[in-house]
Amino acid sequence: MYTKNLNLNNKVLITLGDPAGIGIEVILKAISDKNLPRTLEPILIGCRKSIEITYANLKEKGVNDLLNLNQVKIKDIPYNYQLIPGKPNSKTGEASFKWLTIAVQELLKGNGSALVTGPISKATWHDAGYQYPGQTERLAELAGVKQADMLFTAKSPHTGWSFNTLLATTHIPLKEIPKILTPSIVNAKLNALLNFCTKYKSDPRLIVPGLNPHAGEEGKIGDEEINWLIPMMNEWKKQHPNVTLDGPISPDTCWIEAANAWKISKTNAPDGFLALYHDQGLIPVKLIAFNEAVNTTLGLPFIRTSPDHGTGFDIAGKGFANPQSMIASIKTAWELSKTMTV
Repeated sequence: MYTKNLNLNNKVLITLGDPAGIGIEVILKAISDKNLPRTLEPILIGCRKSIEITYANLKEKGVNDLLNLNQVKIKDIPYNYQLIPGKPNSKTGEASFKWLTIAVQELLKGNGSALVTGPISKATWHDAGYQYPGQTERLAELAGVKQADMLFTAKSPHTGWSFNTLLATTHIPLKEIPKILTPSIVNAKLNALLNFCTKYKSDPRLIVPGLNPHAGEEGKIGDEEINWLIPMMNEWKKQHPNVTLDGPISPDTCWIEAANAWKISKTNAPDGFLALYHDQGLIPVKLIAFNEAVNTTLGLPFIRTSPDHGTGFDIAGKGFANPQSMIASIKTAWELSKTMTV
């Protein structure tokens, strides 16, 4: 159980991600945002020299509204690589892996209130010899937990509605989903989603899309819904009478409510979605809320968030990477560290 230390509760650790990507750029822009809480203390975990190089490059390109580097707290973990934006390799993968590992070690010692992770490259991790599907799986291993849940949350700037989507399965091939997706997994993920949503509303409304097109069309297009998903959901409803659970809803229409709540009105809008596989949830999240969405990992003994975009190698070093998702990630980590126990 994560115990808050009031003296450290303002410190948010931020890993740089792959240094050849846009991570350092969006972090420097984000921590300079004037709308961040005034008492928040970001601490960057990574190579100071790479931060200095990126900072100078941004200044050269006319990005002037940045904090002075003397005001930025950095836990310097240098690495021997030549920083070339957009040119990742095994050494940049090695660096991002080590920075994440050290950041978690610091958190587990109580040296911070939350973790924000910059985007990494799974390919360069693999090139460096680290065969993980992503940061979530490494975080779970470091924290000593069997399962960590990926939830994406975003607050609409139009209506104020919170768009919460939890993934039942994460970074696995599509052909593996039938082996992994079981009634017990869906039950556990619904419990995790409910636990998150009830932090804000005692009687949330949750939605589960179908696995098959048209949610199986009563068994005519796949039988998972009729054989086990619907019976499992009915049993779950009995155990949670105060919760509205809708579904399985045809996945090609269930996200329309999310789009309307994001842009038009949050009246009677759902409080959470449980997507049954990665792209089923992430495609609508990124279409609707790309710059606002935050990846929040549930089930860890600390708060962890990250932006919902990748390394952006194709635009690295050019100075125009959008920091909005990183800003949202830092704000969300801060807010969750104040309101949630994990």
